[in-house]
Amino acid sequence: MGKNGFLTPKAIGNRIKSKGLGKLRWYCQLCQKQCRDENGFKCHQTSESHLRQMEIFGQSAQRVVEGYSEEFEECFLDHLRRAHPFSRVAAKVVYNEFIADKNHVHMNSTRWLTLTEFVKYLGREGKCKVDETPKGWFIMIELEDEKRSKRHDAEREEEQRHLASMEEQARI
Repeated sequence: MGKNGFLTPKAIGNRIKSKGLGKLRWYCQLCQKQCRDENGFKCHQTSESHLRQMEIFGQSAQRVVEGYSEEFEECFLDHLRRAHPFSRVAAKVVYNEFIADKNHVHMNSTRWLTLTEFVKYLGREGKCKVDETPKGWFIMIELEDEKRSKRHDAEREEEQRHLASMEEQARI
């Protein structure tokens, strides 16, 4: 067996250490690389691949941040739709569930600096119903309500058409 084998103690140790979430402090969103400590992060920042990514970022910083913001918002709302479709839930609970995924887009790479700012944005855009309470911010997805009301309107129209056709048949 070679020194760089898949089952060497070093390789096994590295896989065990890489499981789960690491500290956000040592994460590079551009490269999607998690470093274990300050020294590893410093080495990563001086690497050629990171410098290349930073050069690309510098050319269109606003576009990159907007891309991350759109992806974050889309994934967050998708998680909210699936995990809490009709319930009013604390924003920090949804956020903690969302960031449990190791491969999520980090909020610090978006245009929103805080969860509160992001929740207010969702309320302003009409994507969620937002309430501020002494216990924190609570959100509820709005899109499901719209779909439900559209479906209800369509069912009501269908029922009216059916009743009208029944009355017409009764006259004949």
